[in-house]
Amino acid sequence: MALLLGVSGAGVSACEAIGDGHGLPGRYAEADVTNAKPGGGRHESWAPHGARLTMHAGFDQLTDEYGHGILGALRDAKVLTVHLRLPGDARITCPKGVQLPEGQVFEDIAPRLADLNGDGLPEIIAVRSTVRGGASLVVFDRMGRELAATPPIGRRNRWLAPVGVADLDGDGLVELAYVDRPHLARILRVWRFEKGSLREVAALEGYSNHQIGWDVIAGGLRECGTGPEMIVADAEWTNVRAVRLRADRLESRDLGAYSPAAISAFMDCQ
Repeated sequence: MALLLGVSGAGVSACEAIGDGHGLPGRYAEADVTNAKPGGGRHESWAPHGARLTMHAGFDQLTDEYGHGILGALRDAKVLTVHLRLPGDARITCPKGVQLPEGQVFEDIAPRLADLNGDGLPEIIAVRSTVRGGASLVVFDRMGRELAATPPIGRRNRWLAPVGVADLDGDGLVELAYVDRPHLARILRVWRFEKGSLREVAALEGYSNHQIGWDVIAGGLRECGTGPEMIVADAEWTNVRAVRLRADRLESRDLGAYSPAAISAFMDCQ
């Protein structure tokens, strides 16, 4: 794999990759990025101002060291790799990555990409689990630096299942939602990213979006023309619920009986 070179005021320098700079099949996310900062300048100095780029964030280096197995046959990962490239060009620029130390894994299906701070460049959101503290939701920047994280649940083999990332209440700030221990506590939690940190703004008991051994997370966020809604199951997996954030409170309504087909249809606004 050929690497593009990063160009800075100090000259041209090559960047080292972790692996080949790409996530494993089915374990990555991509998003389009315009190479222009809101106040002027470029996100990536190697590409023309205003060029359309593709941002890639993926998991690599599978591991069984944590041994929780909550996602069934889907194994944990040790590495998060990030790069940008020109669409249609196989070359990648200055791949950056996160190599977790012993006792920590990415216990997640794939990273998520969302612009949390409004600069036009997505941040990367992933579930990190540790042998001491269990799971937390972590935010990284394009360079692989940790920006913010929710507190660890507090115990090994205690997990959280992300619902989605969006401005849930229309206030211009982005929220991150997940179900805390979807098989045990079943608490829907919403955190707001503001001034570089995460603050919990709402929580509601009685919801789930994952069953032990599944390699998927049910539901997610939908937009059916009236603002974003979180689509989750109730704690007993009897009904599907639509949940909104209003004035830092969660409001829930019943959509109908749960089935895999039903929750898929509700996600499609049917």
